[in-house]
Amino acid sequence: MTSTVENPSTPQTRWDLDEAYEACAQITRDASTNFYYAFLTLPLEKRRAIYATYAFCRLCDDIVDEPDRAGVPADELADVRKRLGAAYDGGESGAIWTALADSQRRFGIGRAHYAAVIEGCEMDLTMSRYASFDQLVEYCKKVASAVGLVCIEVCGYEDQNAVQHAIDLGIAMQLTNVTRDVAEDAANGRIYLPLDEIARFGYSEQELLDSEVNDNFRALIKFQVDRAREYFESGNKLFPLLDRRSRACPQAMAEVYMRILDKIEDANFDVISNRVRLSKRTKFKLAATLWLRSRLRFLPF
Repeated sequence: MTSTVENPSTPQTRWDLDEAYEACAQITRDASTNFYYAFLTLPLEKRRAIYATYAFCRLCDDIVDEPDRAGVPADELADVRKRLGAAYDGGESGAIWTALADSQRRFGIGRAHYAAVIEGCEMDLTMSRYASFDQLVEYCKKVASAVGLVCIEVCGYEDQNAVQHAIDLGIAMQLTNVTRDVAEDAANGRIYLPLDEIARFGYSEQELLDSEVNDNFRALIKFQVDRAREYFESGNKLFPLLDRRSRACPQAMAEVYMRILDKIEDANFDVISNRVRLSKRTKFKLAATLWLRSRLRFLPF
């Protein structure tokens, strides 16, 4: 991860607000994330708040996932929690914290949502297996649904049903990540698929670690895909509840992930031999189409 300015997570005597937001935007661009093109559909002020949120989440993820970091991950996450508190209490320093503090002032984003992301990353330090779906879904709520709750605060909503739909959309997207990244996670010693479900389908943890693909594995992955789609059914009900000029962003993100589920199915549920990804071109086209559709509603035809 690189930035056009010095490390945006570290303190600095004073950060210009525009520079702070630009540092967060640069982190998002550099990550080549599924989300970047979707973020472009947002009005500038809201887009900058989402860039700040993404930069915060990227910082937390990198602490857990980068093997060559010099620091102790648990200590680094504790420091992130401390800096988050300082940002919310008016003592921000560092680009990410300056941007987060400003976003909170503009949109009233609850500190608990960001704290939940830290908690989810801490789970990755202590848990490499999930005994049941109940355990997994709690993880999904922390690392994904919490971000969805930030997003609806930024996008704007009035109907309180939006909260549960945002939670379900986050679960759906994280379940898609879990299913897509089975091989990569196993190579890193992590298995997110619930162990009781692995056993129920006649597959085994050792077979997964050995990258074995058989009919039982395909049935297991099909089950994961079908369940993610069920969560998307609820999550997709979120979009009409959001501010009309902002809903193209979460719609585009959801569409990307639903396309990933389709590609997993097209690969006959073999996510070990097949690296399932969408091209940047496809992601851009999806976001652009949804953005244009949202704007056409306002034209005087």
